[in-house]
Amino acid sequence: MRNYITMKSRALCPCCMEHQPWQMIWLRSCKANPLNNEIRELLKLLSKPNLKALLSVHDTVAQKNYDPILPPMPDNIDDDEDSVKIIRLVKNREPLGATIKRDEHTGAVIVARIMRGGAADRSGLIHVGDELKEVNGIPVDDKKPEEIIQILSQSQGAITFKIIPSVKEENTSKEGKIFMKALFDYDPTDDKAIPCKEAGLPFMKGDILQIMSQDDATWWQAKLEGDANPRAGLIPSKHFQERRLALRKSDVPVQPLKISNRKISEEAVECEEVECAGHNSGGHIAGFRRSFRLSRKDRKTNKTMYECKKSDQYDTADVPTYEEVAKYKRQQNEKYRLVVLVGPVGVGLNELKRKLLISDTQHYGVTVPHTTRPRRNQESDGVEYTFISKHLFETDVQNNKFIEYGEYKNNYYGTSIDSVRSVLAKNKVCLLDVQPHTVKHLRTLEFKPFVIFIKPPSIERLRETRKNAKIISSKDERGAAKPFQEEDFQEMIKSAQIMESQYNHLFDKVIVNDDLTTAYNELKTTFDKLEREAFWVPVSWVHS
Repeated sequence: MRNYITMKSRALCPCCMEHQPWQMIWLRSCKANPLNNEIRELLKLLSKPNLKALLSVHDTVAQKNYDPILPPMPDNIDDDEDSVKIIRLVKNREPLGATIKRDEHTGAVIVARIMRGGAADRSGLIHVGDELKEVNGIPVDDKKPEEIIQILSQSQGAITFKIIPSVKEENTSKEGKIFMKALFDYDPTDDKAIPCKEAGLPFMKGDILQIMSQDDATWWQAKLEGDANPRAGLIPSKHFQERRLALRKSDVPVQPLKISNRKISEEAVECEEVECAGHNSGGHIAGFRRSFRLSRKDRKTNKTMYECKKSDQYDTADVPTYEEVAKYKRQQNEKYRLVVLVGPVGVGLNELKRKLLISDTQHYGVTVPHTTRPRRNQESDGVEYTFISKHLFETDVQNNKFIEYGEYKNNYYGTSIDSVRSVLAKNKVCLLDVQPHTVKHLRTLEFKPFVIFIKPPSIERLRETRKNAKIISSKDERGAAKPFQEEDFQEMIKSAQIMESQYNHLFDKVIVNDDLTTAYNELKTTFDKLEREAFWVPVSWVHS
């Protein structure tokens, strides 16, 4: 039966030589021959009402002509027009995916841009530079581009275009494999420079954009990574956006981050710790790095500058626009990615580090700071500190071997790059907390840092959750840790806001430390994903 049904629906009857439904011809043929079992079965099947109805519908459909009906060629084609294309596109709910403009020299209405993946692009019939003469029979020579767009928006169903093709060869290269991480928020409806707001693509900071075309030096075409909509949208190019942001920054003074010029006291170097009531882990962990963090008193009275290594390579990071990225997943034989923790004084960075270290001392590690001060009796070189001479320390500073360093009472303290390498070489996850302005110098192929910003909750929650907590970097007259004061909360919130506004394009993850246990669990979950899942990283870390 399968072979019979796949035959043509209508055949030439040998009796009357007319086209008749093939099942009728077969019925006559079967009845004229001796009836065997196969013929009886076939007659029975062909006589069933449902099969007769199916074949009748098949015959009706087969007789219809489904070729497109093209409009007639217009009679009023100018003699000087070398060639004219008549194009009919069926419009659905999606936009056409093309922009138009009036040529400044000729006054002609031309196609300015074809959006990759849009209806015009998929048709392959309209190209950049084509001159538009008519839309649905309406001449457009005397109309403004806005009026033509209005005609298109009001048209339903098929739209007919009369076009003079461009003689310029269009660059048909389609990138499509370039991905950019957005480092700023963008809303095309607020952009006065965009040539067509409706064609713009809005996005948020951190979104991954697939770049579909960079043919235009000012306006790229892109789509959100993973978006099922094939049509691209307009976004400002990297160069154009950098110029705009640089001009804005030159007009707006940047609020300095007070703690970036860091003054160091003995208390700040060795004893900075935040105890939240009921959350202190207790005990001493060998090599646990004390952060170079300062109380308000230290910052007001000590005038020593706190430095970090300089590098012109990352100056452009101060104008965040896009960063080309690729997917990266750590392989088993690779070193772990450096984990950088950033946050204001008192937010609980050290408590979170301590909890991670205690949870698995074989998996997590911290750097051992360098110092030029004399070693005390109870101290061991390479445990509490790495003790070196002042001359060697200054030489290493000149050679950019320190991530951070500072001076107190004629003694240097600092965190070296080699101390990070030492932890990673032991096949451990290195936990490093630094000031945010040093993060850009760590963003290298060697370290592949994952940066986590530990953010305080609202000041109301700080008052509620830290009312019994103490900040050990702030001492009273007897040398005991002092409870948090209102000004500590205000300064923590202010510092966090400045950090986030100036450096959040460098942050891979933001965790609000509202509750220490909850923040720790979120941190641990992030670390677990970091080791087994693929993440977007700068393309230079993958294709080196």
